[in-house]
Amino acid sequence: MSNEMSYEKAINRLEEIVAVLEKNEAPLDEALKLFEEGTKLSRQCATMLSEAKQKITEIEK
Repeated sequence: MSNEMSYEKAINRLEEIVAVLEKNEAPLDEALKLFEEGTKLSRQCATMLSEAKQKITEIEK
């Protein structure tokens, strides 16, 4: 993904999405879009963490 945001920004956005969805007040269409965005952000964050972990492991060797 060439347009990835930083880990911190992605986590902050993910927290915003969770807060909106937990209120259960968003219309279904909006909730689905937010859920999709949240899923993508979650994958992106997991990938970044995995890459950071690999880098740390390499540095420690």
